[in-house]
Amino acid sequence: MRYVAAYLLAVLGGKENPNSGDIEKILSSVGIEVDAERVKKVCGELSGKSIEDLITKGREKLSSMPVGGGAAAAVAAPAAGAPVAAAVEEKKKEEKKEESESEDDDMGFGLFE
Repeated sequence: MRYVAAYLLAVLGGKENPNSGDIEKILSSVGIEVDAERVKKVCGELSGKSIEDLITKGREKLSSMPVGGGAAAAVAAPAAGAPVAAAVEEKKKEEKKEESESEDDDMGFGLFE
């Protein structure tokens, strides 16, 4: 993913067809060790292609994917009520603990004691 991100950064920087040197320069500038095989693969796969077109096609593919879990979440919601209630109670306990900790900010040396 970092190689694709470096390629996209090079395109945003004004290079229409970034080469492996451009990607290596970007990655090494942030301290990432570069794998030459991966750089070649990314450059080979993306060379001569419009990034805008690839992003548009990718969005179309993602929009056709099911997001899933709608029916299962509706069925599981009543059963999930108990853990949610337990989490709320736990959060209340944590808030009470925080209040008691803030009272101890004077480390036992009260000004008016």
